[in-house]
Amino acid sequence: MLLNEVRVVLVNTSHNGNVGSAARAMKTMGLSKLYLVDPVNEIDSHASALAAGATDVLGNAIVVDSLAEAIADCSLVIGTSARSRTLSWPMVEPRECGEKMIAGAKSGPVALVFGRENSGLSNEELQLCNYHVCIPANPEYSSLNLAMAVQTLCYEVRMAFLAEQERSDEASESSSEDESIYPSSKQMELFYDHLEDTLNETGFIVKQHPGIVMTKLRRLFNRARPEEVELNILRGILSSIGKTIKNTKD
Repeated sequence: MLLNEVRVVLVNTSHNGNVGSAARAMKTMGLSKLYLVDPVNEIDSHASALAAGATDVLGNAIVVDSLAEAIADCSLVIGTSARSRTLSWPMVEPRECGEKMIAGAKSGPVALVFGRENSGLSNEELQLCNYHVCIPANPEYSSLNLAMAVQTLCYEVRMAFLAEQERSDEASESSSEDESIYPSSKQMELFYDHLEDTLNETGFIVKQHPGIVMTKLRRLFNRARPEEVELNILRGILSSIGKTIKNTKD
């Protein structure tokens, strides 16, 4: 089922009650894959109490050390952001977020990432995401706690899933036309490392003064979302440039 490919990732949560409540919010919407990135506390009885009937989601939660590890095999990552950043990133509305999650889930794991209760996701963590999503709450009182945010966006994921089911029932023969294969987050990170190394070798990036070139290139490729075949072509181009540089030096 598509919902099994959607994982909810909570980064560095400090209150166990929020983790339990988030698990409950997930289960009410049919989601079960919970990842905890470097939580401040271990799951305890307080978390289990607030999870209510969703202790199975809580008990099967996967704990990892970093966001990169949590999303390594995901082809689509959307991070929640409640504030504007210095460098703008492709934004989606909650409804579009749910639709993109379900569309991406057709080809494998996707992730919806939530940040710390007091400060959200860091700029570095947000740069690991393809898109950012912001819940358009009342600007005069936008105080959403973590579990509320999880509930809101998981609801949108479920609505998109139900709509997809209806479309599949009506015209299943047309679904094969849109089954693009996208690279995982880990594959994209390897590409960015390769790109940065090549730009350093060519002198396009000055190591002593790198500026924000790579940040802007990340934004460009996250917005473009190259397919796996296209990414392989880009890697091939970089390898070709690397060989030329090596031959010139020799």
